[in-house]
Amino acid sequence: MTIRARVPAGTGPLYLSGNLPQLGPWRADALPMRGAGRERTARITTAPGTALEYKFTLGSWDREALSATGTVPANYRLRVDRDTVVVHEVAGFKLGVGAYIADWRGSGVLGRLVYWTDVRSAFLRPTRVVEVWLPPGYDADSTTRYPVLYMHDGQNLFDPRIANTGVDWGVDETVVRLTKQGVIPPIIVVGAWSTEERSREYSPWHGAPEYARFLIEELMPRVNREFRTRTGPANTAVMGSSMGGLLSFYLVTHHPETFGACGCMSTHFPLSEEVAERMLNLPAAGPGVPDTTPYVVRDIRSGLKSPAGTRYWFDYGTLSLDSAYGPTHAVMRQWLLAQGLVEGRDFVIRRYAGATHNEASWRARLGDALTFLFARPAR
Repeated sequence: MTIRARVPAGTGPLYLSGNLPQLGPWRADALPMRGAGRERTARITTAPGTALEYKFTLGSWDREALSATGTVPANYRLRVDRDTVVVHEVAGFKLGVGAYIADWRGSGVLGRLVYWTDVRSAFLRPTRVVEVWLPPGYDADSTTRYPVLYMHDGQNLFDPRIANTGVDWGVDETVVRLTKQGVIPPIIVVGAWSTEERSREYSPWHGAPEYARFLIEELMPRVNREFRTRTGPANTAVMGSSMGGLLSFYLVTHHPETFGACGCMSTHFPLSEEVAERMLNLPAAGPGVPDTTPYVVRDIRSGLKSPAGTRYWFDYGTLSLDSAYGPTHAVMRQWLLAQGLVEGRDFVIRRYAGATHNEASWRARLGDALTFLFARPAR
């Protein structure tokens, strides 16, 4: 496979990232491309029939290649059946993320965004960015207090210029629409950006306990000090997708004194020792052959309990990774019912035909999850 890219004059080192082991997988600086002028080349050897996905970067995801319209393109996709040469025209690259943060109004966001760009933690290694979204009307009324939604992968929530796939979740638009319709009250949304430690931090069986301490002991007190929040589990929910769905499930199940409800979208419940070692580069549990039983299934068999009063939203699509999520969600449904929870009132598990594992799909159904989480009187 020969991949050629024509880049703007003056472009620095160019890298190829993708879904193959030799491309990271998906490490931003995985494979340096040859050449120093406008023409860059990379060669990859892989088996016939490989479904290849890839992107170009300047070495980090905040300097990803852009399309001619100035947006982040979808992954390039190609089924490799024979020796192939493809050529791409790269129009430009994302600016450093700091430029977009400084120009947050340029994202077109409804309401107001407050960025904390160097949030440190005694429990997590990398510093990170946190954004706080304040709904329209927040600044006009100095007395109203708001429920709070904590969300993971915060860089994908509000600004398409920053979002990993060039499509943000549209959280502001969805909350404003539901509020105007009288479906939910206005809420504050706090988005903690993920880092290179995402897989470990978001896994309940690896770094999630430390991540929980970061949220509960460090981030939430600061948010409550600086903004007019309603506190307590009745007014505090958490939401994420994929591994972020696992983290949200963990936080509600193990910290019900803090979080009263979770929105878990395309939750990666098939995660097991084998998957963690093979796909997520998480550490081995020990010597020997890794267990292929999903962690959550093992926990349920060991007597995992659902806290009283906790509410769960789960959903998944039918394409790509989501196509494998049905069996583990069926296990989850039986566990919740066995705990005495009532489907539709205490929990929802919804399958979306034709939806896939990306921000566009999560954006399309976000309103359903928010309605379940917040369309009720505070308890």
